[in-house]
Amino acid sequence: MPAVGFCVKCRKKVEIKDAQEVTLKNGRKALKGSCPFCGTPVYVFVKTKA
Repeated sequence: MPAVGFCVKCRKKVEIKDAQEVTLKNGRKALKGSCPFCGTPVYVFVKTKA
């Protein structure tokens, strides 16, 4: 299943290109990639197991 995020520049949901799982400073996990249309970075938070 491809990762889908919101591009703030295009103002629409897009399929994230070259998605990688990263850990942010506060410890949350996220998918980081880019918009396939404009190249703007797109982030989506990932659920962590409780």
